[in-house]
Amino acid sequence: MGQYHFQRRERSKSQRRRFEEELNERMIRTIDGINSQKQWLKSEDIQRISLFFHNKALEKEYRSTTLPAFKYYVTCACLIFCCMFIVQVLVLPKTAVLGISFGLAFLLLALILLLCFGGQILGKKGSFCSFTWFPTSSRIIVTNNPWLRLVLTMTTTALILVMAVFNMFFVEDPGGSGEEVMTTTPPVNITNDSLLEYMEENTGENKFYLPYFIYCCILGLVSCSVFLRINYELKMVVMLVAVVIYNIIILQTHASLLDAFSKALYPTNSLDRPGVLKDLKTMGSVSLFIFFITLLVLARQNEYYCRLDFLWRDKFKRECEEIETMENLNRVLLENVLPAHVAEHFLGRNWKNEDLYHQSYESVCVMFASIPDFKEFYTESDVNKEGLECLRLLNEIIADFDELLSKPKFSGVEKIKTIGSTYMAATGLNVTPGPECAQEHDRQNMHIGTMVEFAFALVGKLDVINKHSFNDFRLRIGINHGPVIAGVIGAQKPQYDIWGNSVNVASRMETTGVLGKIQVTEETNHILSTLGYMCSCRGIINVKGKGELKTFFVHTEMTRSLSQGTVMP
Repeated sequence: MGQYHFQRRERSKSQRRRFEEELNERMIRTIDGINSQKQWLKSEDIQRISLFFHNKALEKEYRSTTLPAFKYYVTCACLIFCCMFIVQVLVLPKTAVLGISFGLAFLLLALILLLCFGGQILGKKGSFCSFTWFPTSSRIIVTNNPWLRLVLTMTTTALILVMAVFNMFFVEDPGGSGEEVMTTTPPVNITNDSLLEYMEENTGENKFYLPYFIYCCILGLVSCSVFLRINYELKMVVMLVAVVIYNIIILQTHASLLDAFSKALYPTNSLDRPGVLKDLKTMGSVSLFIFFITLLVLARQNEYYCRLDFLWRDKFKRECEEIETMENLNRVLLENVLPAHVAEHFLGRNWKNEDLYHQSYESVCVMFASIPDFKEFYTESDVNKEGLECLRLLNEIIADFDELLSKPKFSGVEKIKTIGSTYMAATGLNVTPGPECAQEHDRQNMHIGTMVEFAFALVGKLDVINKHSFNDFRLRIGINHGPVIAGVIGAQKPQYDIWGNSVNVASRMETTGVLGKIQVTEETNHILSTLGYMCSCRGIINVKGKGELKTFFVHTEMTRSLSQGTVMP
């Protein structure tokens, strides 16, 4: 016994090693497949220039996908607007135009934010009964409608881009002219601190706010980039228009201010100025253009990875659907091999390969139905293709018998197996044993009546087959009921079977029976009598291994009691 257990452990270890090796090989193949598929996705699905999908249906699906994170894009844009507001409030004079312009902009952005977060704000408050429609509308507009999302994006972006330079036109110069901001040239030998004081004295106020407006312009361009799922070509158009307008405003409106600033720093010789300060107008324009190019590259890269992520999600979704289809197919195939309740056990995650499935039942009805004439019918000759036609007929008979199992009235019948031309079935196996299933005696024995009805159906089905095949096959059927043990034997090719004395007696009822008759034991006869079936006593027969038993024949044409209508479905 010890040697046996040692061999079993060694066999288990070798099987586990083979499993690990096979798993490693599958992982390597999977990784290689992912890499190859990734290259395929890059080259085939996405266009190189526009980044559109070649598949128009896929492009439409990408643009119409829900976008729950859209409200956070709007929130980031509003935060950028707040930074712009802080910059201009700290630098520009506190005027009524500044307050009114930013106040109106705040109100509009607050309305957009309320529309985006309405589902979360009002949806949690039970007191807003009159606004119950608003959360639903907010969710539809922001999450599910791509065109309305685009409108909100363009409105938010345009508002921020305009507010970046809007207040530049309302900054007043005490000198009276916005262009002549400095009328005199500062002394040659003057320090930087003295230069600032000098320029404040000559201009009345510190007018070096233009760099801060450039910062605001940059912030406005950044606000275009926070909307990640907007097409980069649209971003390019919006940012390009903004950069052109910014350059026109900066270079034309405040050209003299920049020249005065350069001359104030380097009044003697323009060649002595550092490279960056040779022409501040040009350098400001170049800075905006460089920032525009940088944001455009980032936007293109971001959209590419967004589309690639969409492809992977779509592929993962389709693979999950395929896996689910395969699982359902495996379930169907397994339920064709095993009973449904046994298949559920093996499809679950709470069992191990080495576990032995078994279940004890107190009352199971077992039937054996054989066609003894088929042994004489089967011959191997050239006429029937060496017995192939005989097997074809037997297959049709068994297939017709199996077809009866799909009827609702025979849902409780489980086919166990076929042995040659013998058909074995049982009822009472799909009831979970236990105290919770304790029922009245008659209802516990209903499955025995179901088995008898199934035997009648087999006889009728075989008569139809005989009529069409011009044969005279007859069934010999034996039925018995009692306790059994059910289980699954094997791992690679599992086989569901039942064992017990009740099974052996049912087999003996078939082998000692009579053609065209259904033979049952005395105990089964007593149950059938209470169910309304009529049986006639055959007498005492000698059963191999069991001694002498009193058996009965079930009448195929019998009178049923009124209770039988409640027994059979």
